[in-house]
Amino acid sequence: MEFVQGAIEARAVGLRTRAGEVAVRDISLTVGHGELVAITGTGLGKTTLLEAMSGLRPPTSGAVVRNAGPATGPPPARPAGYVPADDMMHPVLPLARALRYAAALRSVRGLQTVDAALTEARLPASSAAVSMSALDPGERKRAAVAGELLSRPAQLFLDEPTADLDPPQAAEVLRMLRRLADSGMTVVLSTGSPLDAARCDKVALLAAGGDLAFFGTPQAACGYFGADSLEEIYERLAGVGDPAAAWSRRFFHFSRIGAGFAPVAATPPGAGPAFLVPDSAGPHSAGRVTVPAERPGAARPADGATSGLTATASSRGEAARSGSLILSARQLPVLIRRNAEIAARSVFARTVLVAAPAAVLLAFAVLIGAGAYNGTGACLAWPVLGGFCIGLAYGLPQVRGELGVLRAERFGGLSATAYVLAKLAVQLPVLAVAGAAALAVPAAFGRLPHGYSPGYLTLLLSSAVALALALLLSATALLPATAPEASRRVPAAGSWLPAFLLAGAVLTLLDRPGWPDWLVLAALGLALTTAAIVLIRRRAPAVPGDRHSARF
Repeated sequence: MEFVQGAIEARAVGLRTRAGEVAVRDISLTVGHGELVAITGTGLGKTTLLEAMSGLRPPTSGAVVRNAGPATGPPPARPAGYVPADDMMHPVLPLARALRYAAALRSVRGLQTVDAALTEARLPASSAAVSMSALDPGERKRAAVAGELLSRPAQLFLDEPTADLDPPQAAEVLRMLRRLADSGMTVVLSTGSPLDAARCDKVALLAAGGDLAFFGTPQAACGYFGADSLEEIYERLAGVGDPAAAWSRRFFHFSRIGAGFAPVAATPPGAGPAFLVPDSAGPHSAGRVTVPAERPGAARPADGATSGLTATASSRGEAARSGSLILSARQLPVLIRRNAEIAARSVFARTVLVAAPAAVLLAFAVLIGAGAYNGTGACLAWPVLGGFCIGLAYGLPQVRGELGVLRAERFGGLSATAYVLAKLAVQLPVLAVAGAAALAVPAAFGRLPHGYSPGYLTLLLSSAVALALALLLSATALLPATAPEASRRVPAAGSWLPAFLLAGAVLTLLDRPGWPDWLVLAALGLALTTAAIVLIRRRAPAVPGDRHSARF
């Protein structure tokens, strides 16, 4: 029997959605180093299992153990890379600029590294100066992989890498992944395409209900199910809601087991890493397989020590906790430069920056002309509400518009603190200018009873509070993919309601502008900013495997 060294071990992994529904049920499999593996089949468990194996999502039950490299040789520079289904680079940036920012955030230095990543992704040199939005879908996907290759991870996880691609584009992406696997990188992808799955070394076939129907080579899968192709297997698995009631009638292999469905139970391995696993391992392999505890001549770890990615993730987690401020300080200037360049290049961003204060200024003019801008209360209320409108308009598109970028970069170690502070650092100076312009009309008509400076400071602080609230609301789109679509994307209209309720609460504090009220506004903005940072940290973990790799 052929043996391979385990790079990723899923041990009786089960996952449930927030509603309590089973997405993945008791799956055990092992991926060897340098293998190209496809998670495919029917149902919605493909991405869920991929996220659990990569460390992006903790299993509800069981565990995933990842070994970053072989037993011998130097450790990899980075354990894992993750390419989400969404675009993970800003569309307005030229490709080379986007890669240089990604390299700077990960402390990868030198233009030769960027050029090498482009070459490895088979992207022409002429594409370096082309914006990401001008590339075709296949080139954008290969560019996303090139961004992960900058730090040369030992393992690469991809969610639906060929979705929405033409057959030639999908074939080129799969050829690139094959070259990476042949070079020694472990590549795991989720896909709904049987053609893509057939090009991989192994396939994990999931049935409806989150059960693992088969794990092995595509050829062995066809023989196991008595099918001529993976497409036929897909047809058999589709609509099978209860394997115990249906598989024994459809698949002749299960007739040997007896009445109903009785797969081999996944037995948790003993203490210590299992260095070797059989090539045919899986819960539905023919016969029961005993995995040797160690191979002859292999060095055993010292007592109490871990190996592979388990130890690497632990040390990375300790370093992240002890040096989070250093990490934020290093990444913050890079993020500020990138956000400023994106704002300068994006037509939509420039339109929002100009349109929001112009709309508020026009509203002030209309209110003054209609006689509704009279009295001390109104003169204080409208600047506060106007500032809230400007802050919301600037903040709401910030996070939800780059979810793919945020997920991938957080997986690679991006500091959530640096990410949020960089947004504020770019937007707050613009808010200061916009607030000054918006108050020009009320100041010209003498509608600021406490003077221009107190009114301006009140409007600026209310804009900053609204900006922090908008970042928090925008970050709520980081809900897991298994959540209902309505809850994963916060509608823009619904985001304004809590903002105006908060604006009304602020108005009750501001009988007349003064230091106590300004301090309350500043504290409120700080609290909302902290909440946005905490939410991003919880929804998008930064260090893969830090909390998700565990032992039985």
